[in-house]
Amino acid sequence: MVRRKVGLAFSGGAARGFAHLGVLKVLIENGIPIDMVAGTSAGSIVAAALASGMSVKEMLKMADGIGWKDVGRPSLSPLGLLSNAPLGRYLARHFPVDRIEELKLPFAAVACDPLTGEEVVLKDAGDLIFAVRASCAVPGIFAPPKDGGRFLVDGGTTKPLPCDTVRDLGADVVIAVDVLACGSNFRSNPRTALGVTIMSAMTLIRMATIFQHMHADVVITPAIAHLRPDELGKRDEFIKLGEAAAEAHLDEIRKLIAE
Repeated sequence: MVRRKVGLAFSGGAARGFAHLGVLKVLIENGIPIDMVAGTSAGSIVAAALASGMSVKEMLKMADGIGWKDVGRPSLSPLGLLSNAPLGRYLARHFPVDRIEELKLPFAAVACDPLTGEEVVLKDAGDLIFAVRASCAVPGIFAPPKDGGRFLVDGGTTKPLPCDTVRDLGADVVIAVDVLACGSNFRSNPRTALGVTIMSAMTLIRMATIFQHMHADVVITPAIAHLRPDELGKRDEFIKLGEAAAEAHLDEIRKLIAE
């Protein structure tokens, strides 16, 4: 009997992406097979690390050492406040390979061409570090990396959770890890135009994420609504909540794989 192929889809979410590691830890410790992986923004980092052959222990060590100084620096470009070149250098020091074609698992990172609004899926071949940087280039915050003649920005612009992308890679069973859909617990109404803009943008992103749920067989949503996407210092809490969410879905996942 041929086993069904299992794919993981990791959403964006900045520091909330640490929860992905907790989910991954539980899946691997419980022998859940992983045949392919796709990620958007922070999710592309975890997806690339897994596809490159890194162990969960190695990923946790990489996560433990990262700070905002490793993510960005002031940019000289008028297209963004920061450059995420430091993120690229940080990942290059930890990833065992730097080319997509050298990865051990089929992989895809989702980015976007802001000029056309076209979704750009970076897979099969090319610079792995560039693919992750492009997928993580939040518009207006990070200057967009350039791919040939076009700029690319964060894939969350078009697809915050790439469920159908991992399905296109050949997955029979898609496990989605969504660290955005649980929302945020706002203690008060926004008091500025910027606050209203940010809250509204997050609502749109969550709705786009939830729309992707229809393409998944299992959706794991860690209970992290009380934690902000900028709280890198809460990595241990994010990871533990990711573990708890994954454990709650193990029986469901096992049944799907066995069908």
